Amino acid sequence: MLNLTRIIISLGLACIFVFSNTTQALAFCGFYVGGADAKLFNKASQVVIARNGDRTILTMANDFQGAVKDFAMVIPVPVAIKREQVHVGKRSTIDKLDAFSQPRLVEYFDPDPCRDLQFSDAFGNGNMIKQSLKSFAASRESSRQELGVTVEDTFKVNEYEIVILSAKQSDGLETWLRQSGYNIPKGASELLSPYIKQNLKFFVAKIDVKEFDKSGYQLLRPIQIAYESPKFMLPIRLGMINSRGEQDLVVYVLSSKGQVELTNYRTVKVPTGTEIPEYVKSDFGSFYKATFQKVYEQEQKKVAFLEYAWNVSNCDPCASAPPTQTELKEAGVFWENNGDTVPVNPSIRFRRRPMMAQGNTFITRIHVRYTRDKFPEDLVFQETGNQENFQGRYVMNHPFKGNLSCEAGQKYQQALRPRLEKEASNLANLTGWSIRDIYTKIDFPNTLPKADGNTPFWRNVWSDK
Repeated sequence: MLNLTRIIISLGLACIFVFSNTTQALAFCGFYVGGADAKLFNKASQVVIARNGDRTILTMANDFQGAVKDFAMVIPVPVAIKREQVHVGKRSTIDKLDAFSQPRLVEYFDPDPCRDLQFSDAFGNGNMIKQSLKSFAASRESSRQELGVTVEDTFKVNEYEIVILSAKQSDGLETWLRQSGYNIPKGASELLSPYIKQNLKFFVAKIDVKEFDKSGYQLLRPIQIAYESPKFMLPIRLGMINSRGEQDLVVYVLSSKGQVELTNYRTVKVPTGTEIPEYVKSDFGSFYKATFQKVYEQEQKKVAFLEYAWNVSNCDPCASAPPTQTELKEAGVFWENNGDTVPVNPSIRFRRRPMMAQGNTFITRIHVRYTRDKFPEDLVFQETGNQENFQGRYVMNHPFKGNLSCEAGQKYQQALRPRLEKEASNLANLTGWSIRDIYTKIDFPNTLPKADGNTPFWRNVWSDK
């Protein structure tokens, strides 16, 4: 038997095959002011993977819509899973990692230039912002032997009823699932075949409605699975069976070494560090969705995107408080214990008071938007020793709106015009939005100088565009 004393895994809907008996298809200085979490995307699945050596840990957040009695899923796994390797986790743990790593908007406030003796030197060359930024089924088994399907194990974990299967042929597995009452979408056999050829097992889960009702939960809780295998991959192809279009997958990979990267798809960093107009603060979600869509199309819809890479012990700026040691253990981190014994079951209460993580865990947030034709392979990862920090961060600068009658204030006004123009241009380039529409939403100070003796400068800018 495998030594699984310290491993827990969580998987998301993108890496599993979810189906329903009713055929319903089932993301320093200044202030952090907004973020783009995974809930921003309508079809986003979330997966937490904790990996050290051959020990892998995944956490699955189910976004199934429909009656729980109709819920069922199939997950390809490298080894036959035992009862002690499965646990029901906390959705709040995934939410914490999502909030901590999401793309973010930060804001800065221009100082009063009339009180800053060094203002002219700092702002005269238009670099004020740059200067500041630098500082921050077993009962019917006998009749199905001819299908080549073997029930390796059956057990129950809280509200989940679980069957572990192995199969010799994909059409036999599809038939077995149909005979067991699962309404399998068309095309299942084709997508099941590669996993059977790799000798993978199949983790099948359904809901015990009575147990679910007794639990009092409104949403399905994450399933956590523990195993050891040299294969560091995430199966996403089965998740495409139910999909009629693009799907989003956000993967939070926890490692003791550094950044985790994909080996079979190119990974591109999302745009970051760009200065944008202050009005974006009220609708940051729409801004990031448009930004992501544009870069996704520019990359021909076939790359993964890095949204965050940082040690979990700190952040700069922080979108939320870093996860505690207890929260990391709940997410599957078994290598960072500081003398504590890491339990197999992450719901076990720890004797010590929750503490901040001590810096031995690195989180990589990878966002994949995929379709069957652009992502024909499952995701394959590898750990690296790269400790380089990265975050999708966008900068909002508030102009000073007080008395600007001093000489430095007049210079500030003159320098503010090209800055606002540049911010508008940046926003248009990031999102593809109309530059004219952007200018109508910018709050230009009334004290701004005019481009000539009669025409307000912003009208002149429009005519140039």
